[in-house]
Amino acid sequence: MSPSVAPDLVARLSATGHTVAVAESLTGGLVTAALTDVAGASVVVRGGVLAYATDLKASVLGVDAVLLAHVGAVDADVAEQMASGVRSLMRATYGLATTGVAGPDEVDGRPVGTVFVAVVGPGTSRVKALSLAGNRAEVRARSVLAVLELLAEELGSELREEPPAALC
Repeated sequence: MSPSVAPDLVARLSATGHTVAVAESLTGGLVTAALTDVAGASVVVRGGVLAYATDLKASVLGVDAVLLAHVGAVDADVAEQMASGVRSLMRATYGLATTGVAGPDEVDGRPVGTVFVAVVGPGTSRVKALSLAGNRAEVRARSVLAVLELLAEELGSELREEPPAALC
């Protein structure tokens, strides 16, 4: 993972008064750990939910149980609902989510390396589908980086939409 992504996110969230919460499946807490490894993270990180089991995605994060039964846990809509659910649950500005297949075996007919990451925030909902190569550790590490980069992209677009201070 790029060492500057998490510190940059914590700084940017802190500077704008925003917070983040994380719903994780295949990353098993690695996203939350990457953020909380940064000094000052307690100002912006509200918390995280490790919903590795499919039923917890529904019961804790509010993912539609019918959707889970129909498509399984590795799906773009599931990732989006996980991010929305954790955002609501933890009263955060942004919710992040990761769900996918790290290996060694496929899950719900999805091959190893199939990953969905999501960010949900004020007026935005973005999901990115990934097809990652590598072993289990590499797929998980790349998933962490992908969801943090997705948030960075969102924060960048949000910052560009705000008028310069001189115009306020």
